[in-house]
Amino acid sequence: MNVVFETIIMRTAHLVLVHKNAIQLERLLNAMHHCKFDFYIHLDKKVSMKDFVHLQNLPNVYFIKERVDVKWGGYSLMKATFNGINEICHTNIEYNFINFMTGQDYPIKPIDDIFTFFQENVGYEFIKYKDILSDWKEAQSRYKKYHLTEFRFKGATQIERVLNYFSGERKMPYGYHPFGESVFSMLSPEVALFVVDTVLRDKKINSFFKYVWGGDEFLFQTIILNSRYMGRVINNNFRYIDWSEQKANPKVLTNVDFERLQKSAMLFARKFDVLEDQIVLDNIDAKILTKRDRQ
Repeated sequence: MNVVFETIIMRTAHLVLVHKNAIQLERLLNAMHHCKFDFYIHLDKKVSMKDFVHLQNLPNVYFIKERVDVKWGGYSLMKATFNGINEICHTNIEYNFINFMTGQDYPIKPIDDIFTFFQENVGYEFIKYKDILSDWKEAQSRYKKYHLTEFRFKGATQIERVLNYFSGERKMPYGYHPFGESVFSMLSPEVALFVVDTVLRDKKINSFFKYVWGGDEFLFQTIILNSRYMGRVINNNFRYIDWSEQKANPKVLTNVDFERLQKSAMLFARKFDVLEDQIVLDNIDAKILTKRDRQ
């Protein structure tokens, strides 16, 4: 008796956080179009929808309903991500991965190859991390002190100083060992939702992360690597990001970087800005994104 095993082709959800430039976002969505890819856009609440609303007419594009006014380095960025995960996980669509992106990311491998990667790696969690206690010591102040990043009223900075003077060093809840690095990751819906539920349902954890700085860069790693899911983690997010300028934000990639992008083993790169250089994206389209499923 011959038994035929049917390969289940699952969909992939891309959660894209956006705060500007509808033209560049549209270019990203068109470049990544695939019949098994869905795109969930979180548009910063402070930004008007009028320049973005037409993108809802593109195939498989949805806007997150619960929008957040995102403040850089604050808890609001994590909240926006949580809202996106919750909406994706309650669509009743079975996804193999949620891929976390921004509107300034771009694929640097053929879309069919990226699709195949997601199909062949079900069961793994792709998130880059360092041990904060030994390999990223400068990040310890992000959680050992109170940060009132979400509060923009006059005197908030002075209150923060006084609070830290009297409170002493903050410690991770439940003795969590801290890990972190990049917010950009590819997680199964199961694990992504586990992180959301862990944070939102536990008052101690939720309160702790509300007063850290840049928690998006270590919250997911810390929760996952202190959980039963740690054995599924691959320490790679397949992103090309250039920090050579040693600034708070990565280098804006231009056509000068194209040869390195073309040779890279990564799937995606960031960040790009069409107002500074769109030739690099033209070359990626013409010389890399040539093998794709346009169904």
